[in-house]
Amino acid sequence: MSAIWYECKVKYRKTDDIGSQKVTTEPYLVDAISYTEAESRINEEMKAYVSEEFKITNIKVANYAEIHPFENADRWFKSKVSLVAFDEESGKERKTNMYILVQANDVKEAYENTVSVMKNTMGDYTIPAISESPIMDVFPYFSGEEEELEQLERFNALKASKPELVTVGETAENFIELETE
Repeated sequence: MSAIWYECKVKYRKTDDIGSQKVTTEPYLVDAISYTEAESRINEEMKAYVSEEFKITNIKVANYAEIHPFENADRWFKSKVSLVAFDEESGKERKTNMYILVQANDVKEAYENTVSVMKNTMGDYTIPAISESPIMDVFPYFSGEEEELEQLERFNALKASKPELVTVGETAENFIELETE
């Protein structure tokens, strides 16, 4: 079962660098089964970050197919990926769009991270758009079971590590050697 991500907007009083307070509304992503669980989860997560009162102003289902954290990245980018398939009946190319949320420091790095995520894709694809997302943080779901604790460790490790990029010029034989080592 794939994750359902909910975008939760949270309004709270934020103190800036010079010490003045300003009311701000920021979006966060939580992995949940329902709107009710998303509300409960964002309440629990925000209690750890916000010492004062806060209000959840909106919850909606986010349209991300996948979420990919990367090391030393502080912003989230929304990558539009168009999967290209050939329709044999009509003889035309058919594009299906999906959105991937990747962590990066700038658009160039977000493009590279998106290519890295898509490197094992069997079909053709294009990346027609990448834009900075307003998402402040992502909270995946883990129930505390041993397998899910391992997933949490991997998720946090991904936040702290950057995957190796494979160059386009490498041959299939070199790729097979990389996979078997």
